[in-house]
Amino acid sequence: MPTPEVSIVIPVYNEEDGLPSLFARLYPALDALGRGYEVVFVNDGSRDRSAAMLREQYQARPDVTRVILFNGNFGQHRAIMAAFEHCRGDKIVTLDADLQNPPEEIAKLLAKMDEGYDYVGSIRKQRNDSLWRHWASRAMNRLRERITRIKMTDQGCMLRAYSKGIVAAINECREVNTFLPALGYTFARNPTEVVVEHDEREAGESKYSLYSLIRLNFDLMTGFSVVPLQMVSMAGIVLSILSAIFVVFLAVRRLVLGPEAEGLFTLFGIAFFLIGILLFAVGLLGEYVGRVYQEVRRRPRYIIDAVLEKKE
Repeated sequence: MPTPEVSIVIPVYNEEDGLPSLFARLYPALDALGRGYEVVFVNDGSRDRSAAMLREQYQARPDVTRVILFNGNFGQHRAIMAAFEHCRGDKIVTLDADLQNPPEEIAKLLAKMDEGYDYVGSIRKQRNDSLWRHWASRAMNRLRERITRIKMTDQGCMLRAYSKGIVAAINECREVNTFLPALGYTFARNPTEVVVEHDEREAGESKYSLYSLIRLNFDLMTGFSVVPLQMVSMAGIVLSILSAIFVVFLAVRRLVLGPEAEGLFTLFGIAFFLIGILLFAVGLLGEYVGRVYQEVRRRPRYIIDAVLEKKE
């Protein structure tokens, strides 16, 4: 296979209902670019016919199609990591398999890279998601930018373009859990964003539950900044000072007024509040310790069962 100019990376997990539509739209859109390209699919342990359909697509277009088959489910970002280690293009574009980001929009990102940008993010023009996901995404975007200083208008949009140099830098990182768009941004010298269309899912359901989204944002916060720990430490210092002042006040009050039962429930409320702060701090510290634990085990991030590709 000749070295392509563009590599399209697509993680796949239980997408058998939407893959025919993806194939029907993706390849014509890429053929129309007039650039050499390859499509790198990663089957992330699908339990439906996705792996078989990817194999059939490889057999239909072996000149531009490569398929990486995992032996289990390791997650979307690890699937992209595996594709990054196998793709060969100078420009790498990540795309979801659900067609929420139209393949026709790839041309916008590549045109922007031709202007000299090495990282091109995307902003969904009109999101077709549920209202709570839209609000949650906006809230997490603002919180993430304040904590990490990583400026991504729409962190939930996977349609992004990376230069080969950025992908090489990502491949050098051996983190077990990370948020790839943010990691790529930290390596970019000249990043930018473009507005893209956004459609409803072609078929199936979202693989991200509320719990998964919360876990993803924990990885983002703790993987790129220690600000959360510093904030909790400062809150602890402030609360300790206020608690000391309050204890002195109660001691003086007892000496002046003598024993009294009033205010007992107020003390309970203050105690429960402080206990809640303490539990949150312990949980946050545990999140960082857990990341260290995952890194020091040195387990493989994923296991590849097979790679379907045309040999040179």
